[in-house]
Amino acid sequence: MTSIERTAYPQFKRLTSARVLHVFFTPTGEEIGWARARTASPEALFALVLELKCFQKMARFCGLEEIPEVVVDHVRRCLELGGEVEPDHGAGRTAKAHRKQVRARQGVKYDQRRARALAAGAIREEALVKNHPPDLINVALERLIEASLELPAFSTLDRMATTIRAEVNAGIFARVAARTGPEGRQRLEALLTTGGPGGASMFNRLKKPAQRASWSQFKAQAEYLDQEDALGDTGAWLEGIAPSKVADFAGEAAAQDVDTLSRYEPVNGWRWWRAWCTPRGRGPAMTWPRCCASGWRAT
Repeated sequence: MTSIERTAYPQFKRLTSARVLHVFFTPTGEEIGWARARTASPEALFALVLELKCFQKMARFCGLEEIPEVVVDHVRRCLELGGEVEPDHGAGRTAKAHRKQVRARQGVKYDQRRARALAAGAIREEALVKNHPPDLINVALERLIEASLELPAFSTLDRMATTIRAEVNAGIFARVAARTGPEGRQRLEALLTTGGPGGASMFNRLKKPAQRASWSQFKAQAEYLDQEDALGDTGAWLEGIAPSKVADFAGEAAAQDVDTLSRYEPVNGWRWWRAWCTPRGRGPAMTWPRCCASGWRAT
């Protein structure tokens, strides 16, 4: 599950400053008058004003247990109510009516089917270029707020981002697998085979950075690059795939070892795709740029 703190999903902070209370949770005279015209008791007035101010800040309705006590006390003081008065809408129908009135005042629509469809479309589109669930959730939040839709629960967006991201990535892996063909897949699977120099696999050798500049190291590096090129035409394999996605997959692959990758089921090319991303993606395996930066030059 994605940590809500890593996203822009609106939530109450652990500590609420006096400035935040004043700016976001202080009702205006007009807002209090609006609420008085729609309530018949101090408890209902308190509940409606508290709900209005929280909705303005969160773009969603919050349960009373979620609202910090300092916010509740601040609104109570602004309404000049006694400490014994607690927010209470009264009957369930009244609470539902109050929510409709808050939405109408804020110009926000409650349409969970449309909200989920809009969020899913935004996540699927963004998942083609981004790989981290918090980024995908943030894009969905932006689209929902732009459309003036009440936000779904965070758990809904989190499940949606996880599911759609997996579907999009599986499609990418399948596309690359189809482009490599049987021979290309066989060469990539061989990356995980041990028995090379020093008993290391080609996968582990690909992750090593270029050594100190010298003529012998240059010749070894040239042979190494020839081995990389023999794996296949990556330009054709990765055509149309966002470099940011390739970089993210490369980072995941660089953090793995042969034993871990060997345990992956080769479904939709997942296992060898991660292995292939390492030499052509981000990190220490980008040895040619490293050797050029060290002063080595092709002749």
